[in-house]
Amino acid sequence: MTELATLAGLAISPVRTERFTLVRHVDEAALDPAIVDRFERPSAAAPHLVAVYVDPHELSFSTFENIVPVDRLLPPLELALHDPTQLADGVLRLRLAGSTAALAQLDALGVYVAPLNAASRGGRRMIVHSAQLAGALTDAVRAALPAELLAGFVHVNPVFRCNRFEPGDAPFRLHLDTPYYDRARNHISRHTLLIYMTGGSGTPALQIGELAVEHIEPWTCLVLDQRLAHEGQPFVDGAKVFLRTELIYEDAALAHDPAIGALFAKATYLTGEAVRHPELAHRADEAYDRAAAAHWHGIVASWEREPILHKQFRGVHFFANGYDYWFPRHAHSLEECAALALLDVLNASVGGAAFRAQCTSEPIERPVDREALERELAAYDVARTEPVFAAVDKASLFPAPEPDACCCHLHSRERFDATRSLDILEFFERAQVYCRRRIDPAPILIFGDEVMLDPSRFVIERDRIHVLSQSRLAPVHFAACRWDHEPTRYVDVDYAIGALQPLVPPILFERTPHAHHLMLDFFRNTWTVGHRSYGVPIPYIRTEPVGEGLLPWVRAAVQLMDVDELYPRPSYLPWWARGSMLFYELFAPPYQARSL
Repeated sequence: MTELATLAGLAISPVRTERFTLVRHVDEAALDPAIVDRFERPSAAAPHLVAVYVDPHELSFSTFENIVPVDRLLPPLELALHDPTQLADGVLRLRLAGSTAALAQLDALGVYVAPLNAASRGGRRMIVHSAQLAGALTDAVRAALPAELLAGFVHVNPVFRCNRFEPGDAPFRLHLDTPYYDRARNHISRHTLLIYMTGGSGTPALQIGELAVEHIEPWTCLVLDQRLAHEGQPFVDGAKVFLRTELIYEDAALAHDPAIGALFAKATYLTGEAVRHPELAHRADEAYDRAAAAHWHGIVASWEREPILHKQFRGVHFFANGYDYWFPRHAHSLEECAALALLDVLNASVGGAAFRAQCTSEPIERPVDREALERELAAYDVARTEPVFAAVDKASLFPAPEPDACCCHLHSRERFDATRSLDILEFFERAQVYCRRRIDPAPILIFGDEVMLDPSRFVIERDRIHVLSQSRLAPVHFAACRWDHEPTRYVDVDYAIGALQPLVPPILFERTPHAHHLMLDFFRNTWTVGHRSYGVPIPYIRTEPVGEGLLPWVRAAVQLMDVDELYPRPSYLPWWARGSMLFYELFAPPYQARSL
Protein backbone atom coordinates (compact mmCIF):
# COMPACT_ATOMS: atom_id res chain seq x y z
CA MET A 1 0.00 0.00 0.00
CA THR A 2 1.32 3.45 -0.85
CA GLU A 3 1.14 6.35 1.52
CA LEU A 4 -2.10 8.31 1.84
CA ALA A 5 -0.47 11.61 2.74
CA THR A 6 2.58 13.20 4.31
CA LEU A 7 2.86 14.55 7.82
CA ALA A 8 5.87 16.51 9.13
CA GLY A 9 7.72 15.42 6.00
CA LEU A 10 7.01 11.72 6.58
CA ALA A 11 4.85 9.57 4.33
CA ILE A 12 2.06 7.97 6.38
CA SER A 13 -0.07 4.85 6.03
CA PRO A 14 -3.19 3.80 7.99
CA VAL A 15 -1.89 0.23 8.41
CA ARG A 16 1.39 -1.48 9.21
CA THR A 17 3.11 -2.79 6.07
CA GLU A 18 6.52 -4.07 5.12
CA ARG A 19 7.58 -0.47 4.55
CA PHE A 20 5.48 1.39 7.14
CA THR A 21 6.47 -0.28 10.41
CA LEU A 22 6.74 2.54 12.94
CA VAL A 23 3.56 3.78 14.64
CA ARG A 24 2.96 7.42 15.54
CA HIS A 25 0.01 8.94 17.39
CA VAL A 26 -1.19 12.32 16.11
CA ASP A 27 -4.14 14.65 16.51
CA GLU A 28 -6.88 14.00 13.94
CA ALA A 29 -6.81 17.72 13.08
CA ALA A 30 -3.39 17.18 11.46
CA LEU A 31 -4.94 14.97 8.76
CA ASP A 32 -7.15 15.76 5.78
CA PRO A 33 -10.78 15.20 6.85
CA ALA A 34 -11.29 13.21 3.64
CA ILE A 35 -8.93 10.44 4.83
CA VAL A 36 -8.97 10.67 8.62
CA ASP A 37 -11.61 7.93 9.01
CA ARG A 38 -9.23 5.41 7.44
CA PHE A 39 -6.94 5.60 10.47
CA GLU A 40 -7.46 3.73 13.74
CA ARG A 41 -8.13 5.51 17.01
CA PRO A 42 -6.06 3.53 19.50
CA SER A 43 -7.04 5.29 22.74
CA ALA A 44 -10.54 5.42 24.20
CA ALA A 45 -9.22 7.97 26.71
CA ALA A 46 -8.07 10.22 23.84
CA PRO A 47 -10.44 9.65 20.90
CA HIS A 48 -8.93 12.58 19.00
CA LEU A 49 -5.68 10.64 18.54
CA VAL A 50 -5.19 8.52 15.42
CA ALA A 51 -2.48 5.96 14.72
CA VAL A 52 -0.37 6.50 11.60
CA TYR A 53 2.47 4.31 10.37
CA VAL A 54 5.69 5.77 8.98
CA ASP A 55 8.78 4.41 7.28
CA PRO A 56 11.68 4.44 9.80
CA HIS A 57 14.13 4.94 6.92
CA GLU A 58 12.66 8.43 6.43
CA LEU A 59 13.42 9.59 9.97
CA SER A 60 15.89 12.35 10.71
CA PHE A 61 16.90 14.05 13.95
CA SER A 62 13.84 16.33 13.75
CA THR A 63 11.38 13.42 13.49
CA PHE A 64 12.87 10.77 15.79
CA GLU A 65 10.33 11.41 18.52
CA ASN A 66 6.53 11.52 18.57
CA ILE A 67 5.39 14.13 21.12
CA VAL A 68 1.70 13.98 22.08
CA PRO A 69 0.04 17.13 23.58
CA VAL A 70 -2.05 16.13 26.60
CA ASP A 71 -3.14 19.38 28.28
CA ARG A 72 -6.66 19.03 26.85
CA LEU A 73 -6.99 15.68 28.64
CA LEU A 74 -5.96 16.85 32.11
CA PRO A 75 -8.14 18.63 34.66
CA PRO A 76 -6.65 21.53 36.67
CA LEU A 77 -3.76 20.16 38.70
CA GLU A 78 -2.70 20.93 42.25
CA LEU A 79 0.55 19.21 43.22
CA ALA A 80 2.86 19.39 46.21
CA LEU A 81 6.18 17.74 47.12
CA HIS A 82 6.78 16.62 50.71
CA ASP A 83 9.36 14.90 52.92
CA PRO A 84 12.64 15.66 51.11
CA THR A 85 15.24 13.02 52.01
CA GLN A 86 18.84 12.90 50.81
CA LEU A 87 19.53 9.33 49.66
CA ALA A 88 23.05 9.99 48.39
CA ASP A 89 25.16 12.81 47.04
CA GLY A 90 23.13 14.26 44.14
CA VAL A 91 20.00 12.15 44.85
CA LEU A 92 16.98 13.64 46.65
CA ARG A 93 13.78 11.69 47.33
CA LEU A 94 10.37 13.38 47.82
CA ARG A 95 6.71 12.34 47.94
CA LEU A 96 4.19 13.75 45.44
CA ALA A 97 0.71 14.60 46.71
CA GLY A 98 -2.35 16.28 45.24
CA SER A 99 -3.90 15.53 41.84
CA THR A 100 -2.14 12.18 41.46
CA ALA A 101 -5.31 10.45 40.22
CA ALA A 102 -5.40 12.88 37.29
CA LEU A 103 -1.77 12.10 36.47
CA ALA A 104 -2.57 8.39 36.44
CA GLN A 105 -4.80 9.10 33.42
CA LEU A 106 -1.65 9.49 31.31
CA ASP A 107 -0.92 5.79 31.65
CA ALA A 108 -4.51 5.05 30.58
CA LEU A 109 -3.84 6.69 27.20
CA GLY A 110 -2.06 3.49 26.23
CA VAL A 111 -0.23 4.99 23.25
CA TYR A 112 3.12 3.49 24.20
CA VAL A 113 5.70 2.54 21.57
CA ALA A 114 9.09 0.87 21.73
CA PRO A 115 11.91 3.47 21.77
CA LEU A 116 14.24 3.63 18.78
CA ASN A 117 17.07 2.44 21.04
CA ALA A 118 14.98 -0.41 22.48
CA ALA A 119 17.99 -2.72 22.87
CA SER A 120 19.43 -0.50 25.61
CA ARG A 121 16.35 1.32 26.92
CA GLY A 122 13.87 -1.57 27.32
CA GLY A 123 10.12 -1.34 27.94
CA ARG A 124 7.85 1.06 26.08
CA ARG A 125 7.33 4.80 26.31
CA MET A 126 5.28 7.72 25.13
CA ILE A 127 6.47 11.30 25.02
CA VAL A 128 3.91 13.91 26.05
CA HIS A 129 3.83 17.68 26.29
CA SER A 130 1.95 19.38 29.12
CA ALA A 131 2.51 23.00 30.05
CA GLN A 132 -0.10 22.58 32.79
CA LEU A 133 1.73 19.68 34.46
CA ALA A 134 5.06 21.49 34.11
CA GLY A 135 3.58 24.62 35.72
CA ALA A 136 2.13 22.71 38.67
CA LEU A 137 5.42 20.89 39.21
CA THR A 138 7.40 24.13 38.91
CA ASP A 139 5.41 25.60 41.80
CA ALA A 140 5.85 22.40 43.83
CA VAL A 141 9.61 22.33 43.20
CA ARG A 142 10.02 25.96 44.28
CA ALA A 143 8.19 25.24 47.53
CA ALA A 144 9.99 22.00 48.43
CA LEU A 145 13.58 21.94 47.18
CA PRO A 146 16.46 23.23 49.30
CA ALA A 147 17.96 26.60 48.40
CA GLU A 148 21.11 25.12 46.85
CA LEU A 149 19.02 23.29 44.24
CA LEU A 150 16.91 26.36 43.43
CA ALA A 151 19.75 28.73 42.55
CA GLY A 152 19.09 29.72 38.92
CA PHE A 153 16.05 27.42 38.64
CA VAL A 154 13.59 28.58 35.97
CA HIS A 155 10.97 25.89 35.35
CA VAL A 156 10.24 22.21 34.83
CA ASN A 157 10.58 21.03 31.23
CA PRO A 158 7.03 20.56 29.80
CA VAL A 159 8.13 17.53 27.74
CA PHE A 160 7.73 14.28 29.71
CA ARG A 161 8.78 10.75 28.86
CA CYS A 162 6.28 8.28 30.28
CA ASN A 163 7.99 4.89 30.57
CA ARG A 164 6.23 1.58 31.21
CA PHE A 165 8.01 -1.69 32.04
CA GLU A 166 6.32 -5.03 32.53
CA PRO A 167 7.92 -7.81 34.62
CA GLY A 168 10.45 -9.60 32.44
CA ASP A 169 11.11 -6.63 30.13
CA ALA A 170 14.69 -5.75 29.26
CA PRO A 171 16.24 -3.30 31.73
CA PHE A 172 16.98 0.38 31.21
CA ARG A 173 20.73 -0.06 30.94
CA LEU A 174 23.40 2.13 32.52
CA HIS A 175 23.33 5.59 30.96
CA LEU A 176 23.62 9.33 31.50
CA ASP A 177 20.66 11.60 30.81
CA THR A 178 21.33 13.99 27.94
CA PRO A 179 21.05 17.55 29.31
CA TYR A 180 18.51 19.96 27.87
CA TYR A 181 20.02 23.09 26.29
CA ASP A 182 18.47 26.28 24.90
CA ARG A 183 21.26 28.43 23.47
CA ALA A 184 19.06 31.52 22.98
CA ARG A 185 18.01 31.70 26.64
CA ASN A 186 21.14 30.24 28.25
CA HIS A 187 18.92 27.49 29.67
CA ILE A 188 20.31 24.10 30.63
CA SER A 189 19.06 21.19 32.72
CA ARG A 190 21.11 20.15 35.75
CA HIS A 191 18.79 17.65 37.41
CA THR A 192 16.45 14.92 36.20
CA LEU A 193 13.01 14.66 37.83
CA LEU A 194 11.59 11.11 38.07
CA ILE A 195 7.96 10.56 39.17
CA TYR A 196 7.05 6.94 39.90
CA MET A 197 3.32 6.51 39.24
CA THR A 198 3.39 2.90 40.43
CA GLY A 199 5.31 1.18 43.20
CA GLY A 200 7.15 -2.12 43.41
CA SER A 201 10.42 -3.93 43.94
CA GLY A 202 13.30 -4.69 41.60
CA THR A 203 16.73 -6.28 41.66
CA PRO A 204 17.39 -3.40 42.14
CA ALA A 205 14.60 -1.15 40.91
CA LEU A 206 17.14 1.66 40.45
CA GLN A 207 20.94 1.73 40.68
CA ILE A 208 22.75 5.08 40.98
CA GLY A 209 26.46 4.57 41.51
CA GLU A 210 26.77 2.70 44.82
CA LEU A 211 23.16 3.46 45.76
CA ALA A 212 20.80 0.52 45.14
CA VAL A 213 17.08 1.28 45.54
CA GLU A 214 15.31 -2.06 46.01
CA HIS A 215 11.74 -0.82 46.64
CA ILE A 216 9.88 2.27 45.42
CA GLU A 217 6.55 3.51 46.77
CA PRO A 218 3.88 4.91 44.43
CA TRP A 219 4.25 8.66 43.79
CA THR A 220 7.87 8.72 44.87
CA CYS A 221 9.85 11.51 43.20
CA LEU A 222 13.60 11.55 42.72
CA VAL A 223 15.67 14.61 41.86
CA LEU A 224 18.83 13.23 40.27
CA ASP A 225 22.02 15.12 39.41
CA GLN A 226 22.55 14.59 35.67
CA ARG A 227 26.24 13.91 36.19
CA LEU A 228 25.28 10.55 37.72
CA ALA A 229 25.04 7.40 35.61
CA HIS A 230 22.11 5.17 36.52
CA GLU A 231 20.16 2.11 35.40
CA GLY A 232 16.87 0.45 36.30
CA GLN A 233 15.23 -2.98 36.34
CA PRO A 234 11.51 -3.73 35.88
CA PHE A 235 9.46 -4.40 38.99
CA VAL A 236 9.06 -8.10 39.72
CA ASP A 237 5.56 -7.66 41.12
CA GLY A 238 3.76 -5.45 38.60
CA ALA A 239 4.06 -2.70 36.03
CA LYS A 240 6.69 -0.03 36.55
CA VAL A 241 5.39 3.32 35.25
CA PHE A 242 7.27 6.57 35.71
CA LEU A 243 7.55 10.06 34.24
CA ARG A 244 10.91 11.61 33.46
CA THR A 245 11.65 15.27 32.80
CA GLU A 246 14.24 17.91 33.78
CA LEU A 247 14.68 20.91 36.02
CA ILE A 248 15.74 23.85 33.81
CA TYR A 249 18.21 26.48 35.03
CA GLU A 250 19.54 29.73 33.61
CA ASP A 251 23.30 30.04 33.37
CA ALA A 252 24.77 32.96 31.42
CA ALA A 253 28.36 31.94 32.20
CA LEU A 254 28.44 28.75 30.14
CA ALA A 255 31.64 27.87 28.31
CA HIS A 256 31.46 26.20 24.90
CA ASP A 257 33.44 23.31 23.46
CA PRO A 258 32.76 22.66 19.76
CA ALA A 259 33.95 19.07 20.20
CA ILE A 260 30.88 18.34 22.36
CA GLY A 261 28.54 19.57 19.63
CA ALA A 262 30.41 17.41 17.12
CA LEU A 263 30.03 14.36 19.36
CA PHE A 264 26.31 15.00 19.82
CA ALA A 265 25.85 15.41 16.06
CA LYS A 266 27.52 12.03 15.53
CA ALA A 267 25.22 10.44 18.13
CA THR A 268 22.04 11.64 16.41
CA TYR A 269 23.37 10.59 13.01
CA LEU A 270 24.22 7.09 14.23
CA THR A 271 20.72 6.81 15.73
CA GLY A 272 19.21 7.31 12.28
CA GLU A 273 21.71 5.04 10.56
CA ALA A 274 21.01 2.27 13.11
CA VAL A 275 17.67 1.73 11.32
CA ARG A 276 19.65 0.20 8.44
CA HIS A 277 22.63 -0.96 10.46
CA PRO A 278 21.43 -2.16 13.91
CA GLU A 279 25.00 -2.77 15.01
CA LEU A 280 25.44 1.02 15.21
CA ALA A 281 22.79 1.41 17.94
CA HIS A 282 25.19 0.74 20.82
CA ARG A 283 27.69 3.17 19.28
CA ALA A 284 24.98 5.86 19.20
CA ASP A 285 24.22 5.22 22.89
CA GLU A 286 27.91 5.45 23.67
CA ALA A 287 28.16 8.77 21.82
CA TYR A 288 25.18 10.22 23.72
CA ASP A 289 26.71 9.19 27.04
CA ARG A 290 30.12 10.60 26.10
CA ALA A 291 28.55 13.91 25.03
CA ALA A 292 26.43 14.08 28.22
CA ALA A 293 29.45 13.43 30.42
CA ALA A 294 31.48 16.01 28.49
CA HIS A 295 29.05 18.77 29.48
CA TRP A 296 30.17 18.35 33.08
CA HIS A 297 33.73 17.04 32.79
CA GLY A 298 34.92 17.90 29.28
CA ILE A 299 35.86 15.31 26.67
CA VAL A 300 38.24 13.03 28.50
CA ALA A 301 39.51 11.03 25.52
CA SER A 302 38.64 10.57 21.87
CA TRP A 303 37.39 7.34 20.36
CA GLU A 304 40.11 4.85 19.61
CA ARG A 305 37.95 3.30 16.90
CA GLU A 306 35.30 5.62 15.50
CA PRO A 307 32.27 4.47 13.47
CA ILE A 308 32.23 6.01 9.97
CA LEU A 309 30.00 5.20 7.02
CA HIS A 310 31.28 4.80 3.48
CA LYS A 311 28.39 5.95 1.29
CA GLN A 312 27.67 6.06 -2.41
CA PHE A 313 24.91 8.10 -4.02
CA ARG A 314 24.51 7.93 -7.79
CA GLY A 315 28.20 7.28 -8.31
CA VAL A 316 29.41 9.77 -5.68
CA HIS A 317 31.51 8.17 -2.93
CA PHE A 318 31.93 9.89 0.43
CA PHE A 319 32.59 9.17 4.10
CA ALA A 320 30.32 10.52 6.84
CA ASN A 321 29.71 10.38 10.58
CA GLY A 322 27.08 13.11 10.94
CA TYR A 323 29.60 15.86 11.66
CA ASP A 324 32.55 15.16 9.34
CA TYR A 325 32.00 14.64 5.63
CA TRP A 326 34.84 13.72 3.29
CA PHE A 327 34.44 13.96 -0.52
CA PRO A 328 36.95 13.42 -3.34
CA ARG A 329 38.36 16.89 -3.88
CA HIS A 330 38.80 17.01 -7.66
CA ALA A 331 35.63 15.09 -8.52
CA HIS A 332 33.16 17.50 -6.95
CA SER A 333 32.74 21.20 -6.31
CA LEU A 334 32.33 22.53 -2.78
CA GLU A 335 28.73 23.47 -3.59
CA GLU A 336 27.98 19.88 -4.61
CA CYS A 337 29.66 18.55 -1.48
CA ALA A 338 27.65 20.91 0.74
CA ALA A 339 24.39 19.93 -0.99
CA LEU A 340 25.11 16.21 -0.60
CA ALA A 341 25.99 16.66 3.07
CA LEU A 342 22.77 18.61 3.67
CA LEU A 343 20.63 16.02 1.89
CA ASP A 344 22.26 13.29 3.96
CA VAL A 345 22.14 14.88 7.40
CA LEU A 346 18.52 16.02 6.86
CA ASN A 347 17.61 12.72 5.13
CA ALA A 348 15.66 14.77 2.59
CA SER A 349 13.18 13.17 0.21
CA VAL A 350 14.42 12.81 -3.37
CA GLY A 351 11.97 11.46 -5.91
CA GLY A 352 9.62 10.33 -3.15
CA ALA A 353 12.26 8.31 -1.28
CA ALA A 354 14.56 9.21 1.62
CA PHE A 355 18.07 10.22 0.59
CA ARG A 356 19.75 7.71 2.90
CA ALA A 357 17.58 4.90 1.57
CA GLN A 358 18.97 5.67 -1.90
CA CYS A 359 22.57 5.46 -0.70
CA THR A 360 24.56 2.29 -0.42
CA SER A 361 26.32 2.46 2.93
CA GLU A 362 28.91 0.40 4.75
CA PRO A 363 29.73 1.02 8.41
CA ILE A 364 33.47 1.03 9.09
CA GLU A 365 35.06 0.87 12.53
CA ARG A 366 38.64 2.04 12.42
CA PRO A 367 41.15 4.16 14.27
CA VAL A 368 40.74 7.80 13.30
CA ASP A 369 43.31 8.03 10.52
CA ARG A 370 43.16 10.87 8.03
CA GLU A 371 45.87 9.33 5.85
CA ALA A 372 43.82 6.14 5.43
CA LEU A 373 40.79 8.17 4.38
CA GLU A 374 42.91 10.12 1.92
CA ARG A 375 44.18 6.91 0.35
CA GLU A 376 40.66 5.56 -0.08
CA LEU A 377 39.31 8.83 -1.46
CA ALA A 378 42.16 8.97 -3.97
CA ALA A 379 40.60 6.02 -5.80
CA TYR A 380 37.49 8.15 -6.47
CA ASP A 381 39.27 11.49 -6.96
CA VAL A 382 38.71 11.65 -10.71
CA ALA A 383 37.18 14.69 -12.39
CA ARG A 384 33.64 14.00 -13.62
CA THR A 385 32.55 14.80 -17.14
CA GLU A 386 29.15 15.89 -15.82
CA PRO A 387 28.21 17.67 -12.58
CA VAL A 388 26.51 15.72 -9.81
CA PHE A 389 23.53 18.09 -9.84
CA ALA A 390 22.05 20.12 -12.64
CA ALA A 391 22.13 23.89 -12.29
CA VAL A 392 18.66 25.38 -12.44
CA ASP A 393 17.43 28.52 -14.15
CA LYS A 394 14.63 29.45 -11.78
CA ALA A 395 13.26 32.13 -14.08
CA SER A 396 12.60 29.54 -16.79
CA LEU A 397 10.06 27.86 -14.50
CA PHE A 398 7.86 30.95 -14.77
CA PRO A 399 7.39 32.00 -18.41
CA ALA A 400 5.76 35.38 -18.96
CA PRO A 401 2.07 35.24 -19.96
CA GLU A 402 0.83 36.60 -23.29
CA PRO A 403 -2.04 39.03 -22.65
CA ASP A 404 -4.64 40.01 -25.20
CA ALA A 405 -7.62 42.34 -25.26
CA CYS A 406 -9.84 39.60 -23.87
CA CYS A 407 -11.25 40.12 -20.39
CA CYS A 408 -14.28 37.91 -19.62
CA HIS A 409 -17.15 35.86 -21.08
CA LEU A 410 -19.56 38.78 -20.74
CA HIS A 411 -17.44 41.24 -22.73
CA SER A 412 -15.61 38.90 -25.14
CA ARG A 413 -18.39 36.38 -25.91
CA GLU A 414 -17.12 33.87 -28.52
CA ARG A 415 -13.64 35.47 -28.55
CA PHE A 416 -13.03 34.44 -24.91
CA ASP A 417 -9.74 32.58 -24.39
CA ALA A 418 -8.75 31.79 -20.82
CA THR A 419 -5.03 31.89 -21.68
CA ARG A 420 -5.40 35.49 -22.92
CA SER A 421 -7.83 36.83 -20.33
CA LEU A 422 -6.47 39.81 -18.41
CA ASP A 423 -8.17 38.74 -15.18
CA ILE A 424 -6.96 35.15 -15.36
CA LEU A 425 -3.45 36.24 -16.32
CA GLU A 426 -3.41 38.67 -13.41
CA PHE A 427 -4.16 35.87 -10.97
CA PHE A 428 -1.74 33.57 -12.81
CA GLU A 429 1.05 36.15 -12.40
CA ARG A 430 0.28 36.46 -8.73
CA ALA A 431 0.43 32.68 -8.39
CA GLN A 432 3.82 32.73 -10.11
CA VAL A 433 5.10 35.40 -7.72
CA TYR A 434 3.78 33.37 -4.78
CA CYS A 435 5.75 30.34 -5.98
CA ARG A 436 8.89 32.34 -6.75
CA ARG A 437 8.95 33.67 -3.20
CA ARG A 438 9.29 30.07 -2.07
CA ILE A 439 11.61 28.82 -4.81
CA ASP A 440 14.07 31.69 -5.25
CA PRO A 441 15.54 31.45 -1.70
CA ALA A 442 16.01 27.66 -1.92
CA PRO A 443 19.56 26.47 -2.61
CA ILE A 444 18.29 22.97 -3.48
CA LEU A 445 15.32 22.07 -5.70
CA ILE A 446 14.02 18.55 -6.20
CA PHE A 447 12.09 17.89 -9.40
CA GLY A 448 11.02 14.24 -9.41
CA ASP A 449 14.21 12.18 -9.17
CA GLU A 450 16.44 15.08 -10.20
CA VAL A 451 18.20 17.33 -7.70
CA MET A 452 19.07 20.81 -8.93
CA LEU A 453 21.34 23.39 -7.32
CA ASP A 454 21.32 27.15 -7.32
CA PRO A 455 25.06 27.86 -6.89
CA SER A 456 24.34 31.50 -6.05
CA ARG A 457 22.79 30.35 -2.75
CA PHE A 458 26.10 28.79 -1.64
CA VAL A 459 28.61 31.48 -0.66
CA ILE A 460 32.16 30.25 -0.03
CA GLU A 461 34.21 32.43 2.27
CA ARG A 462 37.66 31.39 3.52
CA ASP A 463 37.05 28.25 5.61
CA ARG A 464 33.26 28.18 5.56
CA ILE A 465 30.29 27.71 3.26
CA HIS A 466 27.25 29.93 3.88
CA VAL A 467 23.98 28.36 2.69
CA LEU A 468 21.57 31.21 2.01
CA SER A 469 17.92 30.60 2.75
CA GLN A 470 16.02 33.90 2.75
CA SER A 471 15.00 36.27 -0.03
CA ARG A 472 12.43 39.02 -0.41
CA LEU A 473 10.59 39.74 -3.65
CA ALA A 474 8.32 42.70 -4.30
CA PRO A 475 4.63 41.72 -4.36
CA VAL A 476 2.50 42.66 -7.37
CA HIS A 477 -1.05 43.95 -7.69
CA PHE A 478 -3.26 45.60 -10.26
CA ALA A 479 -6.97 46.17 -10.81
CA ALA A 480 -9.30 43.62 -12.39
CA CYS A 481 -12.59 43.63 -14.28
CA ARG A 482 -15.58 42.30 -12.27
CA TRP A 483 -16.93 39.25 -14.08
CA ASP A 484 -19.01 36.12 -13.63
CA HIS A 485 -16.23 33.47 -13.68
CA GLU A 486 -13.63 33.39 -10.87
CA PRO A 487 -10.04 33.42 -12.19
CA THR A 488 -9.07 30.89 -9.49
CA ARG A 489 -11.05 28.18 -11.34
CA TYR A 490 -8.79 28.50 -14.40
CA VAL A 491 -5.39 28.24 -12.65
CA ASP A 492 -4.32 24.64 -12.04
CA VAL A 493 -1.14 22.91 -10.79
CA ASP A 494 1.28 22.07 -13.62
CA TYR A 495 3.81 20.17 -11.48
CA ALA A 496 5.25 20.38 -7.97
CA ILE A 497 8.87 21.14 -7.19
CA GLY A 498 10.39 20.27 -3.85
CA ALA A 499 12.21 23.20 -2.29
CA LEU A 500 14.70 22.71 0.53
CA GLN A 501 15.53 25.84 2.52
CA PRO A 502 17.86 24.76 5.32
CA LEU A 503 18.43 27.31 8.05
CA VAL A 504 21.90 26.26 9.13
CA PRO A 505 25.06 27.76 10.58
CA PRO A 506 28.02 28.11 8.20
CA ILE A 507 29.50 24.78 7.12
CA LEU A 508 33.19 24.69 8.01
CA PHE A 509 35.53 23.08 5.47
CA GLU A 510 39.15 22.41 4.71
CA ARG A 511 40.92 21.19 1.59
CA THR A 512 43.42 18.36 1.71
CA PRO A 513 45.35 16.90 -1.24
CA HIS A 514 42.51 14.50 -2.11
CA ALA A 515 39.53 15.61 -0.05
CA HIS A 516 37.00 18.28 0.70
CA HIS A 517 36.48 17.87 4.46
CA LEU A 518 33.19 19.48 5.57
CA MET A 519 32.18 19.90 9.23
CA LEU A 520 28.44 20.34 9.85
CA ASP A 521 28.28 21.92 13.29
CA PHE A 522 24.47 22.15 13.26
CA PHE A 523 23.83 21.40 16.94
CA ARG A 524 26.35 23.91 18.27
CA ASN A 525 26.70 22.07 21.56
CA THR A 526 23.21 20.55 21.28
CA TRP A 527 21.62 23.57 19.57
CA THR A 528 19.46 22.14 16.76
CA VAL A 529 19.27 23.24 13.13
CA GLY A 530 15.97 24.46 11.69
CA HIS A 531 14.90 23.79 8.13
CA ARG A 532 11.90 23.85 5.82
CA SER A 533 11.25 21.30 3.13
CA TYR A 534 8.13 21.64 1.01
CA GLY A 535 6.61 21.23 -2.41
CA VAL A 536 5.82 24.28 -4.54
CA PRO A 537 2.87 23.91 -7.00
CA ILE A 538 3.84 25.56 -10.29
CA PRO A 539 0.68 27.09 -11.89
CA TYR A 540 -0.61 26.85 -15.43
CA ILE A 541 -3.77 28.20 -17.10
CA ARG A 542 -6.60 25.85 -18.09
CA THR A 543 -8.72 26.54 -21.13
CA GLU A 544 -11.83 25.47 -19.21
CA PRO A 545 -12.66 26.15 -15.56
CA VAL A 546 -12.65 23.40 -12.95
CA GLY A 547 -15.84 22.51 -11.11
CA GLU A 548 -17.37 24.86 -8.58
CA GLY A 549 -15.39 24.97 -5.33
CA LEU A 550 -12.40 22.87 -6.52
CA LEU A 551 -9.76 25.60 -7.06
CA PRO A 552 -6.80 23.19 -7.46
CA TRP A 553 -3.91 25.66 -7.37
CA VAL A 554 -5.42 27.59 -4.45
CA ARG A 555 -5.81 24.39 -2.42
CA ALA A 556 -2.24 23.31 -3.20
CA ALA A 557 -0.84 26.75 -2.31
CA VAL A 558 -2.74 26.91 0.98
CA GLN A 559 -0.96 23.71 2.08
CA LEU A 560 2.33 25.64 2.07
CA MET A 561 1.02 28.10 4.64
CA ASP A 562 1.16 27.51 8.38
CA VAL A 563 -2.36 28.91 8.73
CA ASP A 564 -5.13 29.89 6.34
CA GLU A 565 -7.77 31.25 8.68
CA LEU A 566 -10.56 33.54 7.51
CA TYR A 567 -10.25 37.21 8.38
CA PRO A 568 -12.23 40.36 7.55
CA ARG A 569 -11.76 41.25 3.89
CA PRO A 570 -9.61 44.30 3.21
CA SER A 571 -10.76 46.65 0.49
CA TYR A 572 -7.90 45.83 -1.88
CA LEU A 573 -9.11 42.22 -2.48
CA PRO A 574 -11.12 41.59 -5.68
CA TRP A 575 -14.72 40.51 -5.23
CA TRP A 576 -14.05 36.81 -5.87
CA ALA A 577 -11.06 36.47 -3.49
CA ARG A 578 -11.47 34.91 -0.08
CA GLY A 579 -10.45 36.75 3.06
CA SER A 580 -7.59 34.40 3.88
CA MET A 581 -3.83 34.58 4.32
CA LEU A 582 -3.17 33.24 0.80
CA PHE A 583 -5.11 36.01 -0.92
CA TYR A 584 -3.67 38.62 1.45
CA GLU A 585 -0.22 37.67 0.17
CA LEU A 586 -1.25 37.47 -3.49
CA PHE A 587 -2.91 40.89 -3.52
CA ALA A 588 -1.13 42.81 -0.79
CA PRO A 589 -0.16 46.36 -1.85
CA PRO A 590 2.07 48.00 -2.93
CA TYR A 591 1.73 46.37 -6.32
CA GLN A 592 3.71 46.27 -9.52
CA ALA A 593 2.47 44.84 -12.84
CA ARG A 594 5.20 42.72 -14.44
CA SER A 595 4.01 42.36 -18.03
CA LEU A 596 0.39 43.33 -18.34
